[in-house]
Amino acid sequence: MSDPDTSLPTPDAVLDTTGLYCPEPIMMMHNQVRDMNVGQLLEVIATDPATTRDVPKFCTFLGHELVAQSQEEERYRYVIRLA
Repeated sequence: MSDPDTSLPTPDAVLDTTGLYCPEPIMMMHNQVRDMNVGQLLEVIATDPATTRDVPKFCTFLGHELVAQSQEEERYRYVIRLA
């Protein structure tokens, strides 16, 4: 995973799924996305290594853009632009 890109705009919402395991982070992402608009940015913070597989698949399946992803120790960060 790459380093966080500090040039990214501030996300419109942050979803912290720290301590949760599959399928909870993805279920929470589905719920959060429902409350957001097209083009908004969602930042997801996770500790479940399965999110490295699940978040990109979530984006591909639903047409969202995975703008950035990074890992710092055991914490994963994703920035998603909603379709």
